Amino acid sequence: MPAWNKTQKIRTAISLVIVTALFVLAFILSSGTNAGTAPVSLLLGAGLGLLLERGRFCFFCIFRDGIEDKNTTPFLSVLTAIATGSIGYAVIFGQFLPDTTSDRLPPAAHIGPVSWVLALSAFAFGIGMALSGACISGHLYRLGQGYLRAIPALIGTLIGFVLAFLTWNWFYLHAIADAPKIWLPHYVGYSGSLLITFAALLAIAVFAIRFGKNSEPVTSVLTGKISLVNTFKRLLVERWSPLITGGLVGIIGMIAYLRVEPLGVTRQLSTQARTLMSENKIGPESILGLDRLAGCVAVVSETITNNGWLILGLVTASFAAAFAGGRFKFTPLTIKNSSTALVGGVLLGWGSMTSLGCTIGVLLSGTQAFALSGWVFFLFVFLGSWVGIKAKLHKFG
Repeated sequence: MPAWNKTQKIRTAISLVIVTALFVLAFILSSGTNAGTAPVSLLLGAGLGLLLERGRFCFFCIFRDGIEDKNTTPFLSVLTAIATGSIGYAVIFGQFLPDTTSDRLPPAAHIGPVSWVLALSAFAFGIGMALSGACISGHLYRLGQGYLRAIPALIGTLIGFVLAFLTWNWFYLHAIADAPKIWLPHYVGYSGSLLITFAALLAIAVFAIRFGKNSEPVTSVLTGKISLVNTFKRLLVERWSPLITGGLVGIIGMIAYLRVEPLGVTRQLSTQARTLMSENKIGPESILGLDRLAGCVAVVSETITNNGWLILGLVTASFAAAFAGGRFKFTPLTIKNSSTALVGGVLLGWGSMTSLGCTIGVLLSGTQAFALSGWVFFLFVFLGSWVGIKAKLHKFG
């Protein structure tokens, strides 16, 4: 590797200052009288932002690489995250709910109702990913890279949340209210659920590996002598292994559930939309059943929620990682790519609110919690992305 030049050293130093500031902020938050879990959420978000940026853990980008380029190596990071998190969830669930034969569900876990509405909203979310260029978590971490197209996409997401709140009561009365919440341990216990989960992941991995004719190696071959400079460069510049990235994302998901709430990135955004509607008396007076369901459910709030602190940490840490590695660069906005991002964002917002979460909150946290809703969302969001990619919607931007 070439020498670590002065510009790289300055960028790294600035990034370290930013990361240090996050820790200082977490310390200040923990010193408050009503700190709660805000500092933990901030640090979990920072860890997640680092992983998403360095591992390029964007669900749409991962799907696109597999479908369009037949490079399925990045897809293994998603499977590894589910596998790692499911082990952690099984251990935690065993402490909260050792007897799985009752009708009880683990507290706060993202175990949602399964109906045609979930399939429809997940499919819409997948189309939205293709049209806007990323999932919601992808837009958040890429915002830290200077990806300006994320701004109209996130604005569209807020609009989509509003539309979802306006349509929620109809869908709730016609399908969601009576839809079953299917949790695998009720039927086969924790060991059986882990066995089924790993069998499904293995089957998907085998198919992905065989389909991935142009796949990259899972791990890169180390070249050059081992030194502090080369180590820093590998950490800051080269893409992290999908297995390491996925494993660490799974661990963060486990810690998030144990200490705060299941991992998700839409609660604060949907809270902003619901609060705006409440203040301006937009929509129905009551949103039926929503506050009794598990997921990234919005509440009316004037303060920053735990999820808000997580998002702050995510975007800031992503920026620090991108800046240190020389990947931060403002991308130009045009009328075309802004409009497609906005429309795609509307589908992301409507789909995630109606599904009670996004690719992090439902797909990842749901499958890790052994919820059938997580797997249904996974299937239909992938199908939506596949249709969008085949229709070349992602080329519109």
